[in-house]
Amino acid sequence: MVLKTLPAIFVMSALSACVHSAEAPTPSSSAWVTIFDGDSLSGWTPKIVGETLGQDSAGIFRVENGELHVSYQNVPAFENRFGHLFFEEELSDYRLRFDYRFFETQAPGGPAWAFMNSGVMVHAQAPDTMRKDQAFPVSVEAQLLGTSAATPERTTANICTPGTHIVLQGSLTKQHCINSETLAAAADDWISFELEVRSGDYMRLSIEGQEAFFLSQPEFDPADPDVSRLGLNGPVEQGFFALQAESHPVAFRNIELMRLD
Repeated sequence: MVLKTLPAIFVMSALSACVHSAEAPTPSSSAWVTIFDGDSLSGWTPKIVGETLGQDSAGIFRVENGELHVSYQNVPAFENRFGHLFFEEELSDYRLRFDYRFFETQAPGGPAWAFMNSGVMVHAQAPDTMRKDQAFPVSVEAQLLGTSAATPERTTANICTPGTHIVLQGSLTKQHCINSETLAAAADDWISFELEVRSGDYMRLSIEGQEAFFLSQPEFDPADPDVSRLGLNGPVEQGFFALQAESHPVAFRNIELMRLD
């Protein structure tokens, strides 16, 4: 795949994720560790809306042909079955990388905005603190999107902020979702994604080896009811990460983690 960026006409506000190299330090070097074995979901725990932690009665998260799939084959209608697959370890400083692709068609009843939509929830609340009917964990979301004939200029490696705020180019923003300038790919195209997280300092998102988004100093949103319920406040410095299920089938492979000092 040849990485493309949107022309300037699509940059709609000063909150765009255009980043100068001086803002983004060079990543540290350590060892990459495979955290998805291609045979099982060992080390991962699902949390599906309406089900208790660890339950996945419809098999939304599954392993097929060595890939981790989000699938709604056993679900006749979506019915708000948002889901997240949590990695077992709470982390603060790390790099995460994997390949992803969207495939098949969206589950019946899935919201229009969730078409070819997935992501990684970063510095998320502990999965056992989520309400049974809670759709999204408090976190910073690295949003992954795909394109179609109807949405040819969609971007990927965007940022959304359920229960959080972030700093962009030195200014705090409370906008919920902010687009990058990196065009998404069509269904069935494998795309390489990488995330670098440095505690509460910064997060860097890359697509096909090129930086797509850089943000700093995430903090909890005191007005969010789940943030209030959990008594969270101040900077967001650590947490779990989770892969999303939002009604459109998506596959992940080559999932690797690098823990940073």
